[in-house]
Amino acid sequence: MRRTTLRSLAGIAALTTLALTGCGTQQGLADDSTAAAGPAERTLTAKRLAHLTQPHEQTGMTLLEGPLLDAKGRLLVVDVTAPTGEPKVIRVDVKTGKGTPFHTDERGAYTSAQYSPHDGRIYLTDYAHGEIVSLAPGGGDRRVFFTGKVDGAAMHPDDLAFDQRGNLYVSDSRGLSEGTAEGRVVRIDRDGKKATVLADKLAAPNGISFDAEYRGLWFSELTENRISYLRLDDQGEVTSRHTAIRVDGGLAQTDSIAVDADGNLYQGLHGRPAMAVYDRHGARLATVEIPARHQGLESATNVAITPGSTRAYLTVSGPAGGYVYTFDALAEGIRQSNGG
Repeated sequence: MRRTTLRSLAGIAALTTLALTGCGTQQGLADDSTAAAGPAERTLTAKRLAHLTQPHEQTGMTLLEGPLLDAKGRLLVVDVTAPTGEPKVIRVDVKTGKGTPFHTDERGAYTSAQYSPHDGRIYLTDYAHGEIVSLAPGGGDRRVFFTGKVDGAAMHPDDLAFDQRGNLYVSDSRGLSEGTAEGRVVRIDRDGKKATVLADKLAAPNGISFDAEYRGLWFSELTENRISYLRLDDQGEVTSRHTAIRVDGGLAQTDSIAVDADGNLYQGLHGRPAMAVYDRHGARLATVEIPARHQGLESATNVAITPGSTRAYLTVSGPAGGYVYTFDALAEGIRQSNGG
């Protein structure tokens, strides 16, 4: 999530009595062709599948995030800045590219989506209200799973990941609008009753994903353009933390993270419609690129890779609208590359 995004969410606030102050950095950087990290080993060119949204009059923009595939291979995406009355979660037919409304409400500003391995419900992060909400697998039955302060401070939940038991791990982007390192990684037990801060003093944490073996968490810090690794024990407690990858993004910044079956990291970029791919040791393997002729696109926030397949779906947005692109990933998809 970025500062301009939250300004647009402030437009939603005027309509729905939200009180938002802002998040992230400036858009309008998509034409800078030098905004990726170093020389990539490969270039993966994505193809356009679907044009789902136009910038909303009420909020001035659209921003697709949180791609998530269900058991039938249907794709869900969230539109972060969708106002009341517009679809906030959209279902996409991956064969035809047709989008249909899946969920809307008068309150949420959703930034990510993920299925729980515990109860099978869809969990959404509501950045604006500091809440985690859930929906039935087929939509509807909206429930507030978690709300309130954690260690005395309200959350701005951005992305989320589940461990194998169904506990949630959330990137809390506190301090983003102020430019201060107040962000956190927060663990919420699967019953929603206990929240624990696992890491703090972070620079606007955004993407978060377990590694392929569930031994630890990768998380990105948007305003420092770095990916860190948080090693966990069997009880979900932190045993170590270190900076793992420094992303030479130029004008672009680190957004969401996904991990494939080989443990490769797919790092979304805000400020350029591209995605950087690294192996688990930090070597740059590839860059996923949007064709230069596709104008008006400024970010490639996140990806879902089909479980058991390399077919990948990338959320891309900008003044031209919100789109889904496809490409062949370097390895098959798993839970860690499907939502969050």
